[in-house]
Amino acid sequence: MTSDEKKRLLAQYRINQAYEALQEAELLFNNMMNPRSVINRLYYAMFYSVLALLVYEQYGSSKHKGVISYFNKRFIKEGIFPEKTAKVINKAFEMRIRGDYEEYSELTREEVQPFIEGAKDFVHTIEEHLKKFQLV
Repeated sequence: MTSDEKKRLLAQYRINQAYEALQEAELLFNNMMNPRSVINRLYYAMFYSVLALLVYEQYGSSKHKGVISYFNKRFIKEGIFPEKTAKVINKAFEMRIRGDYEEYSELTREEVQPFIEGAKDFVHTIEEHLKKFQLV
């Protein structure tokens, strides 16, 4: 298997992970589960799709903040994706951090609900970009 084939398989794997996380988020939301869990899965759906992009970049990081920062610099500031794309992942990241790590912080269904469509659009946008260049 060539290096390009390996990259394509990994990128597709990451996109599949993103769609699985979206499904999990909707299931959690529709079953009235904790909004903290919903935003976690929505954030990870977007994060996995960014990782699919990074398969083709000369960049690596084990830190989520670094990955998001690189995405903003490389793909938003360079005009590859619209600014609204960055806003949804940046805000979801903040909400996930708040929900996962801040003591006594509670998220509401009303706060989380808009991110369901936002995350779907985000993942779809990334997938379409990769398909356009036949990278998945």
